[in-house]
Amino acid sequence: MDELVARVRQWKATKEAPVVIGVVGPPGVGKTTLVDRLIKELNKDSPEPAGQQYAHVPMDGFHLSDQELTRLGILNRKGAPETFDVHGYAALLQRLRSERDAVVYAPGFERTLEQAIAGVIPVFPSATTILTEGNYLLLDSPGWRAVRSQCTEVWYCEQDDSTRIQRLIQRHIEFGKNPAAAKAWVATVDERNAQLIRATREDADLIVTLEEAVGAAWLKEVRGPAHGAETI
Repeated sequence: MDELVARVRQWKATKEAPVVIGVVGPPGVGKTTLVDRLIKELNKDSPEPAGQQYAHVPMDGFHLSDQELTRLGILNRKGAPETFDVHGYAALLQRLRSERDAVVYAPGFERTLEQAIAGVIPVFPSATTILTEGNYLLLDSPGWRAVRSQCTEVWYCEQDDSTRIQRLIQRHIEFGKNPAAAKAWVATVDERNAQLIRATREDADLIVTLEEAVGAAWLKEVRGPAHGAETI
């Protein structure tokens, strides 16, 4: 954890423009848990939101609504790359990388509703380092390449698949699916997406391995990129 915190702070210290660090990985791996803990640690000396220098802006706020997914005929693939407003996401990251003198409001995602909610994440001008997490930040397709171009670097999170899948099924159950429906959704939708995400691993700047600990995924190992950089 100390290494990751130091890495984020080093980027902040060496870059004049705002920094965006992307955290990517398959569904259920623990990206949000990791980023939430990092943000808490990074901002521990700035209790007032308006003075915090680090902000968390998740990709999930750019889920298309169920109404729009129904119109497009892809509601049964919710969570796949084409079910996000990727251009809006890239545009927001670009805006956050610019100097700002006013609050920027980012959308969030309400899991009890399974819907994106506009304007629920205030990013204050003091926040010059943004952590953003999601599934497809390394995907090599036009809209997602624009997202990647806004990231200073991207970390790839991984975890034992059996543990990750069980956590993912449980999460679906907690937010309204019955066990059979949760297992079916993970098998037919989430894991198809996971295969796509896993194929982007080699393009990450850092690999972070998470493990199950106290009921939530947590940090096990940090090492350099999959293509042979030195372990840190």
